[in-house]
Formats: sequence, structure tokens, C-alpha cells
Amino acid sequence: MSIVLEREAPPFREDETGAIRIGKTRVLLEIVIRAFLDGASPETIVQQYSTLSLSDTYSAIAYYLRHQEAVEAYLQQREQIATKVQQRFQELQPDMSIVRSRLLARRNNQEA
Repeated sequence: MSIVLEREAPPFREDETGAIRIGKTRVLLEIVIRAFLDGASPETIVQQYSTLSLSDTYSAIAYYLRHQEAVEAYLQQREQIATKVQQRFQELQPDMSIVRSRLLARRNNQEA
């Protein structure tokens, strides 16, 4: 019996926003890599994200370990995008502290 050695592409696909997803799932590469860097095993990651396959999770981690600089650059870029989106969201969202203060005052008046 012989083993057929073949090259396999990583189980990644890029969505319309430029985010890299694992296999046929909606799970982002950054989620898997961050969980791995936080100490989670591939098995634990698959338990947390049941749509992932164990083989795709191992492949994603192996790709990260072989191409750490490129993946780190991608992760940093994604973090910058997330920060910009969060800042934009905060600019558009009204200050809820005023509403919260009014609701608490109303509740306190009703209790008194």
C-alpha cells in the first residue's frame, strides 16, 4: 500500500467583504486563529463552532503556523477594519446615557 502525496489548498474562501472564511462555513479565519492563540485545541474550536470540520480546523492552524507573518498581517488589517466600523457605529448611535438616566429617574419616581 502506498500513500499518494498531493498538495492541498487551504480550506479558505474569501467573501465579498474580503474576509477569509473556513471551508464552506461562515466561521472567520481570525476566530479560529485567535482561539488557537488563546490556547484552544482544534477539537475545542470545533466544539464551539459546530459547522467547522476538524480537518479544516487543523488545516487552517497549519496554514497559520507555516505563513505566520502573512496571517498576522491579515489579522491586523481585519482588526483595523473592525475598529473603523466600531468608531463609525459609535458616531451614528445616539448617546444612550441620557435615555438611560431618564428611564432610571422614571423608575425611581414610580417606586417612591
